[in-house]
Amino acid sequence: MIIEFLHKVWALFLEMSPYLLLGISFVAILDLFVSKSFIAKQVSRNNLGSIVKTAVFGIPLPLCSCGVVPTSVYLEKSGASKPSVVSFLISTPQTGIDSIVATYGMLGPIFAIFRPLAAFVMGIIGGIVTMFFQNSFHNKDRVKDNFQFDEIELIKDGNFLNRAKKSLRYAFVEFVDDISTQFLVGLIIAGAIAYFVPDDFFASYLGNNKALGLLAIILFAIPMYVCATASIPIAVSLMMKGFSPGIAYVFLVAGPVTNAASIVILAKVLGKKLIIIYILTVIILAILFGLLLDWIFIITGINPHTQMSHAHLHSHSASIYSTDFIYGLLFLILLIASYYRKIYGKLKGIKMAENTNTSKIYKIDGMTCNHCVMNVEKAIRNVPGVTNVEVNLSAGVAKVEGNVATEQIKNAVEAIGYKFVGEK
Repeated sequence: MIIEFLHKVWALFLEMSPYLLLGISFVAILDLFVSKSFIAKQVSRNNLGSIVKTAVFGIPLPLCSCGVVPTSVYLEKSGASKPSVVSFLISTPQTGIDSIVATYGMLGPIFAIFRPLAAFVMGIIGGIVTMFFQNSFHNKDRVKDNFQFDEIELIKDGNFLNRAKKSLRYAFVEFVDDISTQFLVGLIIAGAIAYFVPDDFFASYLGNNKALGLLAIILFAIPMYVCATASIPIAVSLMMKGFSPGIAYVFLVAGPVTNAASIVILAKVLGKKLIIIYILTVIILAILFGLLLDWIFIITGINPHTQMSHAHLHSHSASIYSTDFIYGLLFLILLIASYYRKIYGKLKGIKMAENTNTSKIYKIDGMTCNHCVMNVEKAIRNVPGVTNVEVNLSAGVAKVEGNVATEQIKNAVEAIGYKFVGEK
């Protein structure tokens, strides 16, 4: 039983590996030519134009569901209007250049085209709804210049080779670190559904009650911590077991866009009322677009299963000389390297916490990815008196050097949405 289960997981892994490698390569190219401060300056005004621009910028950005949160905090602190921030929060985590490529490979061209287009429209609608309910805007027509992500800016004084190396590191190291755990969890869940759940299980129990199916998948997806790419194998498995494309699509939206961890942070940035509006907007739009996707497959007469990759997953046995196996091995090496860095980082964090002679160590909760690290480092570095700061993601700690009060560090950390636990 264990061997058969692992075979399902391995088959899904081999199917996704070439698309993920291609997508990550596009991540490097995108990071090379796009800076977040440029985006922030484009979406600082409180109008429909800024909302549309935010959705346009958000679609291709390779930000996972955890990475989009600190980026949204950055945009808000840099002067972006809250409607623009909500547009970014809805459109960005649903897709990315990496997940679009993987969606095409695993779910077919209709899904690959529909997913980013729907995310674009949903982002605009979400921003408009936020604008309607919001009574006041933040930092109108102005962008703060003192809150910049220097680490991910284009190096204006450097040469192209240095910028390329930096972007390659971001894509194949930092970005992989951000999605590796979510990807493996999603893969295991997909494998469990594929192996343990009988074929047509959901169709047998739910029958034609689509409303019940939508409710079940929303309750399943909302608290999950899964990125746009990691949600794809789960969607494939759900369709294999009888769910319609529309219901699977609802998972592709609700899983990456909403999760319990990010909602806590976003509530501090948007406010409790707007976060409720944000969640309700996502749920309603996900259901409507899910129904639209089902209708598209019906009127075109296309069987969604003929476009999916699962047709040969049941008998997938790649030779060690096949391209699938080679791509799978390459991506497996990236994942192993990622976990090595995380384990090493944890040990380094423990060692770092022991050295308190010339510095102070602070425990910070809520950091989930490398974007969070950059966010926290930048906020602490801007505190007067701080001479150096080092943030360890694995250990969840910040090592701060300089003549600075703990209360100042606490205020800086909590101002960007993270929880300051205290000095260790």
